[in-house]
Amino acid sequence: MHNIKILTLSLLLTLAPLSQADFVDNFDDKSVAGWQALTGDGDAQLTLLPMDGFLRMQIDATKDQHTIWWTVIKRDVAQSLDMKKLQSPDYELRVEARVRPSHSPRRVNFMINTQRTTDYHEHLREYDLGQNADWQIISMTTQKLDAVAGDQLNVQLGVTDWGPGEYYLDIDYYRAQVVKVKDAKPDMGEPLIYHPPVPPLDAFKQHISVKHDAIINAAFPAVSFNNWQSDGARVLTVSAGQYPLLRWDMKSFRGKKANGAGVLELTTQSVQKGGNYVDALGEDFGIEFDKVRIIEIFGGDADWQQASVTYANFTQGKELQSLINGQMIFDTDVAQANGKTFVTLSRPVMQRLLDGTTRGLLLKPLGALEVSFYDSEHGDGSQAPTLHFNTRAK
Repeated sequence: MHNIKILTLSLLLTLAPLSQADFVDNFDDKSVAGWQALTGDGDAQLTLLPMDGFLRMQIDATKDQHTIWWTVIKRDVAQSLDMKKLQSPDYELRVEARVRPSHSPRRVNFMINTQRTTDYHEHLREYDLGQNADWQIISMTTQKLDAVAGDQLNVQLGVTDWGPGEYYLDIDYYRAQVVKVKDAKPDMGEPLIYHPPVPPLDAFKQHISVKHDAIINAAFPAVSFNNWQSDGARVLTVSAGQYPLLRWDMKSFRGKKANGAGVLELTTQSVQKGGNYVDALGEDFGIEFDKVRIIEIFGGDADWQQASVTYANFTQGKELQSLINGQMIFDTDVAQANGKTFVTLSRPVMQRLLDGTTRGLLLKPLGALEVSFYDSEHGDGSQAPTLHFNTRAK
């Protein structure tokens, strides 16, 4: 998952404030006045379309090559709020929106910043909208927001990395309020920390090694690569056009609830990478490469076997992109040889794995790199891809 970039542009409200404690835009007047439409990194176009009682963020990413793009609506709401109250630790900012996505599951995000902000992740939260393509409410309450009278106060709603294609996010309303901390309601929509820390593995009760793992190769769709090796070691190699598949036996966990986030553990056998992406693409875009992308699998052969799976029999005549979540779980740097790579899987992703909605994980390269991880058939299997997680009954 790439860094949300620093957005420093701002625009003063052109509408009269509703009060000195609230900002609300219900988009009932078919106007986008006061809102900025911003894009960055890859090749995505954003158009703000006033609809009948809501705003549509219309996104065209059909020309994007790498699924590293962001689109944001942004507004300075300082003139509508009591900024003096925000200087007190007794008050924080709460933002709320009612949204409807064109595709699901997908994530969106809120971000709050001022013209003095340096840590742009501090007040950034993501929301997994799940399988629900209907209207849903999401909200975020800041913690220790550094905003004072005279500051800009920029509220944002972002759609990032949804994949190559055309998408939209509908927004029924956007609200920003100064709230008293002790009276603040619980946030809605399960705010997720951006780039969350990896918990210690002994915090988990379940440690499940992969049941089936294999490689598929788009250049040789009829070939099984189950005997793939590196220097005699059985490995899963991620490279251009070659993608490892990972599937766990989760049947015994059907009906259970994921108790928090989980962790994917991979053990590196070798890494080959290089190239000066920053010189060629610029710093903001270039730093996103040389990573491995972790992706949910939704379709394809649900019962593929590691000994016989091929690109052709897994995809069953469909485009691979149509069988996976167009938005990755995470883009991760990888450990060097014999090191461990740990990737946090959010609670919604873990729940989909437990339910069987997500049938497994697929690994793709982000950049011209080749990474080999030990597979389940290497040695005694102790270095196989492993899921760590906790469950609860309800």
